[in-house]
Amino acid sequence: MTETTRAQPPAVHEEILGYYARGKEDARLREGGAPAGRLEFWRTQDVLRRTLPPAPARILDVGGGSGVHAQWLAEDGYEVELVDPVPLHVAQAARLPGVNARPGDARALPDEDASYDAVLLLGPLYHLPERADRVRALAEVRRVAKPGGPVVAATINRYAGLHDLLREERYFDPAQRARTDAASTDGRHGAEGGLFTVAYFAQPTEVPAEFTDAGLTVEGQYGLEGLAWLMGGVEDWLDAPDRREIVLAATRRIESEPTLLGASGHLLTTGRRP
Repeated sequence: MTETTRAQPPAVHEEILGYYARGKEDARLREGGAPAGRLEFWRTQDVLRRTLPPAPARILDVGGGSGVHAQWLAEDGYEVELVDPVPLHVAQAARLPGVNARPGDARALPDEDASYDAVLLLGPLYHLPERADRVRALAEVRRVAKPGGPVVAATINRYAGLHDLLREERYFDPAQRARTDAASTDGRHGAEGGLFTVAYFAQPTEVPAEFTDAGLTVEGQYGLEGLAWLMGGVEDWLDAPDRREIVLAATRRIESEPTLLGASGHLLTTGRRP
């Protein structure tokens, strides 16, 4: 299907654009950010380095934000193209050596069919509450991936908000508890309360079916943070390089255990274009 014949998707929610225009996402994942964010970053890097084809391969980072992952991928020798709907993110990523950044929507990519060796979708599925939009984004990713090329998509787990608020003791606030309980019931998170923006929190079992409906072959699922992100002392562990490696290794041991996939805050699902 050509660019001119594909229908344009609805506009991205203004609440989502406003939330990320604050510029806090970059610091959340980098060194010095919150422990859960750093653990998410290191574990994402760990899984991707085992999943992606060797460099130099051409990678499309859809919804790649400020380029936190695109940066180290480029440093590893990959040719990285980044697409994001947030102007600030595009400007930040465009300053990174080896990264070509441009505005775009995951549901309507302008790229040619079969033009990338691997495609990453590490954020857009969070912010597509409607299943049809998520499948549409995955179908676009499938279209631009080369046959046999890997696709990696991230989702936020259904009970991540509940776990996070309990850990931070915000769950004791009645208003926060009501919003969190509602999101853990149907997965839909609103922008009220200011802690996050419009989002969808998925059950791990939902994602493979969406991959399949988009024409992708599912290969695996990886819980990123395991239970470590909920434990006291994790910040001290991550700040000590020797202990950090032990935490990462322990989390890797349980990353694909079906009974624990939903305990992580984030999940990576991997597949391929047949």
